[in-house]
Amino acid sequence: MALLDLAATAAAPAIWGSTYLVTTLWLPPDRPLTLALLRALPAGLLLLAVVRRLPTGVWWGRVAVLGALNFSIFWACLFVGAYRLPGGVAATLGAVQPLLVIALQRLIVGTAVRARQVVVGVVGLIGVALLVLTPAAALDPIGIVATLAGAASMALGTVLTRHWRPAETPLTFTAWQLVAGGLLLAPVALALEPPLPPLGTANVLGLLYLGLIGAALTYWLWFRGLARLEPTVVAPLGFLSPLVAVALGVVVMGQTPTPAQAFGMVLVLGSVWANMRS
Repeated sequence: MALLDLAATAAAPAIWGSTYLVTTLWLPPDRPLTLALLRALPAGLLLLAVVRRLPTGVWWGRVAVLGALNFSIFWACLFVGAYRLPGGVAATLGAVQPLLVIALQRLIVGTAVRARQVVVGVVGLIGVALLVLTPAAALDPIGIVATLAGAASMALGTVLTRHWRPAETPLTFTAWQLVAGGLLLAPVALALEPPLPPLGTANVLGLLYLGLIGAALTYWLWFRGLARLEPTVVAPLGFLSPLVAVALGVVVMGQTPTPAQAFGMVLVLGSVWANMRS
């Protein structure tokens, strides 16, 4: 059962790896926060209409915190990093998340640090760097801080999601967090970005894909996994996201992987495999 749970959870970051391609090909440019809002809030409201349950008591505050950590802060920092850093640098810095999860799990829950988990995190980080980092990559201090802050936000959200898990279904928990994250993003997006231009068919299809598949389905799988597995086991699955992004570039865009990228793929797959066997 644990292996099946891992495989189902791994589908989430694998699908997230298609986000860059879909955004590039099908969505309007220069509206990152608005697109993040449209990805989270409609999907959350749809799930909320299905589950028909609202938080009670202390869960109003906890859902707001988790929605901010897992969506609002994470996505805002992610887009700032993406705009100010080359994609390879942003992805490599973001790949420190599993190591941050190990540290936060130790600080918050008191879970012992296992050497194997640290090795998996380091090997996966090296693999991601080989996959996406180029020698000419420029370093922007604000972009670096934003990307690391985003990784830390998602890492803390991952640990607290497991630590605070409510007596609700993962679908209900996903609905609450998507709605909270979307509502928190709304005023920021409206204040900082101009309105969207008229949307064509491709734009609508892209938004539907990112909302229904890239948010509702994937985060349900992710939070379902966190309800059943330890965060230190789930977090390294995130290495699959840049792996799938590079693979889609090869298959869809006709890009040719370098020997370093091929070796990076082997390291990422090896780290995920070792994590699934731990």
